[in-house]
Amino acid sequence: MDQFEWFDFVRVDNTRHSRRSSSFDETGGNRDRLSIVRGETHTLLDVKGPGCITHIWFTGASIEEDYLRKLVLRMYWDGEKEPSVLVPVGDFFGVGHGQTTTYTSLPMVMAPRDGNGLNCYLPMPFSEGARIEVTSENNGSEIRLYYNIDYEVWDAPKEGLGRFHAQWRRQNPTDGVVETPDMPDYVLTHTGINLSDKGNYLILEAEGAGQFIGVNLNIHNLRRSKDGGNWYGEGDEMIFVDDDNEGKRWPPTLHGTGTEDYFNTAWGTHEKYFSPFFGLTKPGGADYSGFISWYRWHIPDPVRFARSIRVSIEHGHANRLNNDYSSTAYWYQTEPHKSFGILPVEERLPRADFPELKGDLED
Repeated sequence: MDQFEWFDFVRVDNTRHSRRSSSFDETGGNRDRLSIVRGETHTLLDVKGPGCITHIWFTGASIEEDYLRKLVLRMYWDGEKEPSVLVPVGDFFGVGHGQTTTYTSLPMVMAPRDGNGLNCYLPMPFSEGARIEVTSENNGSEIRLYYNIDYEVWDAPKEGLGRFHAQWRRQNPTDGVVETPDMPDYVLTHTGINLSDKGNYLILEAEGAGQFIGVNLNIHNLRRSKDGGNWYGEGDEMIFVDDDNEGKRWPPTLHGTGTEDYFNTAWGTHEKYFSPFFGLTKPGGADYSGFISWYRWHIPDPVRFARSIRVSIEHGHANRLNNDYSSTAYWYQTEPHKSFGILPVEERLPRADFPELKGDLED
């Protein structure tokens, strides 16, 4: 865990100096926020020289729905032209669907009220500088953003530290089989064979040397079951590393046993649960309907790669289900990184849920 210095606070080190960038009201009043209108980009942090971001806190408000998908976060390290972090704000902090929910993990927290206290404790080192920006793509109204970004400036850069990256993806819907009216649930969800990752939902594809440290995966279950068997899982995760990625050897370096297994739970769980390294923050509604959100942190067990990595997961067993998938992947690597973009705002917005099935089970 050489990149994670959470326990280094006991050592006196006069070569590192604490700083903060925040939205506090510089007039001394209580208007401690930014007001960001459509199309505006605001720089939240722009620092030169070596250092490390240690904590980020956001909260926000808007009269528009789904503003957490319309506010885009970008981070740049060491003067790079393309961002290393490019994610909608809500998804960055661990939950998709343009929603929040109160939960706690080791590096990410959505704190009360109603999960709107957004916190990240992942260290983000840099050698020549760091810049953090947000861009509003609201339809017309403002987004009010409150923020604190805690960081250190260092007298000298530290060698051997990867740069933090985060990427958002979506496939809406996934490319499953065509379901006939007389097809039983079991045939759709539990039959078929898959001997490659072709057709899997792609979470991450990166080049360079580094380590994959986590993902949040969000599924909107679009299907309505015929006999109460609407389980959306059974999809195996597949992680190809270096030689097996470049040659697409089979099986991959890491091959899993099912969606809930990858997220360290079992037997098609329906329970809201969170822990330091994994959890189910939104378990969906009746018969696994509606909005589902998982997270998994590979912090004590990072997946290391020397040249490249490809992380994917089946959407249902053998990729047979047609659901709305989105994800944020988190990793550290040496630069330069493989460039990536983000879908336009119209393609980021969540679908409406079935009205009669709205809400999580515990609501």
